[in-house]
Amino acid sequence: MILLNPNNHTREYPDEASREIMLRTIQFFENKGKVKLKNDDHALVWYEDFLDYIKKEEIFYKLLTPPEYGGDGCRWDTWRNMEFNEILAFYGLHYWYTWQVTALGLGPIWMSKNDGVKQKTAQLLKDGGVFAFGLSEKEHGADIYSSEMLLKVLGDNKYEAKGSKYYIGNGNIASLVSIFAKTDKPTDPDDKKYGNYVFFVADSQHEKYECVRNLVAVQSYVAEYKLNDYPITDADILSTGRDAWDCTLNTVNLCKYNLGWASIGICTHALYEAINHAANRYLYGHWVTDFSHVRHLLVDAYSRLVAMKLFAKRAGDYMRAATLEDRRYILYNSMVKMKVTSEGEKVIDHLWDVIAARGFEAETFFSAATRDIRALPKLEGTVHVNMAQIIKFMPAYFFMSDECPEIPTVDAPKHDEFMFNQGITKGMGLIRFHDYRKTYDTVSLPNVDVFKEQIQAFNEFMAEATPDEKQGEDLDFILNAGELFTLVVYGQLIIENAEKHDISDALLDQIFNFVVRDFSLYALKLHSKPSSTERQQKILLRCIKKPNVDEDRFGEVWEEVHSLKDLYEMKQ
Repeated sequence: MILLNPNNHTREYPDEASREIMLRTIQFFENKGKVKLKNDDHALVWYEDFLDYIKKEEIFYKLLTPPEYGGDGCRWDTWRNMEFNEILAFYGLHYWYTWQVTALGLGPIWMSKNDGVKQKTAQLLKDGGVFAFGLSEKEHGADIYSSEMLLKVLGDNKYEAKGSKYYIGNGNIASLVSIFAKTDKPTDPDDKKYGNYVFFVADSQHEKYECVRNLVAVQSYVAEYKLNDYPITDADILSTGRDAWDCTLNTVNLCKYNLGWASIGICTHALYEAINHAANRYLYGHWVTDFSHVRHLLVDAYSRLVAMKLFAKRAGDYMRAATLEDRRYILYNSMVKMKVTSEGEKVIDHLWDVIAARGFEAETFFSAATRDIRALPKLEGTVHVNMAQIIKFMPAYFFMSDECPEIPTVDAPKHDEFMFNQGITKGMGLIRFHDYRKTYDTVSLPNVDVFKEQIQAFNEFMAEATPDEKQGEDLDFILNAGELFTLVVYGQLIIENAEKHDISDALLDQIFNFVVRDFSLYALKLHSKPSSTERQQKILLRCIKKPNVDEDRFGEVWEEVHSLKDLYEMKQ
């Protein structure tokens, strides 16, 4: 089974150390139990017990330290990190969050050339430290062009930092905070565009570091902090100029991938709770799972969740195999952030219609899931910000396909070195993709074939009814076109990964049942836009299709869903 089941965690690992990390983490939460987990959530208890566990087992040290700075088994291995992401979020988003912001904080450090800070960081991780990423500001969010944090150049390798940052996870206890700022004097006077940018590290316990407050009413600490003439030397500088700029974006490119896995973890636990509730509840002379609308909701939620995981795992392969000549991962990572997290909201909505009022009850995991699943599309750049990046790839994806290396499953126990040497953040339009049609041609199932017809119509829309300049400037119009584009990419990587994970034809075709429906919905929305032309409307109407109906196929998938009944329930 592709879904995580803590009661029967039979996944294969290339090394015993990785397996032990996952099993011990599962055991930590199961020993804690659901009652204590939920009581801590309600009381906003700081997760000191979890941080103590991380320190004792040296888990962040092993999972987030490059081998040249760590001991045996230390590496940044996306394949095993994706599973750790999933396990943490399966039990609670706030445990995942302290891991996520630590990873973000480490990005600028491991990408830098500052060996002294790297050595210090490795030791801090070994000692159980967590980290923070000081990027966003109250008035500007993550608009790095407008950052106001100032590093004043004093001379003699000395500086003073002054300003504030906002919405910074772990900002209360971070051993080091990686901070993006501007210098008052350019480090490179000839570089008018990037010359003032800088990344440096600061200690959250320093007297000139003022932790103002926690901005959220949850277990996590999401800080507003101020630097009050904080002393900095060259030893604290991570990067400057164009390097600092690229480091910011490359860190986000690396770590936003984790958000999709958090959604997968939350949805998986919620699915178990929903099916257990519904399948064991007898109303009006029927088991709740005998009602047709309940079966449809559960099958759709399950199909979407499996699709989320298939896509995210396949995107990880492209990350791990990436080179300066093959950066397809940038599109796929943005989609894990944007598409997978948005799909997570749909899964929870479907399950909530099944679990109904039970989903509000304080003792359930589900009550936290309904709150937490909403956060993920809005972190590390909103859905709209990521979509704006995604749509830049449309012309190359549809009309400039090229011969690209065929990427296998990349699950070897190796350090993902390229993620810390991604290069400059430009030239997105030069990235080329393998021909998506060849992937779709490997499968002939009723709903996959319907979707191929929709893709062909949309291709005609792009080629023969191309949005004009005014429509191209209308973000609302383009974002809807982007939703259609993302479904094509989504389906492609799902097909690439389905056979690798023994996904049945019935389940794969059921996945494309919702893909066909979603594509039709977005086509209708684009058709209805005020600026859509008559030619565009005509083509878009051809994109609206009814998915193939097959009761036997649906029944087969339903049996797969129903088999989850009583498979997992967290210990009390």
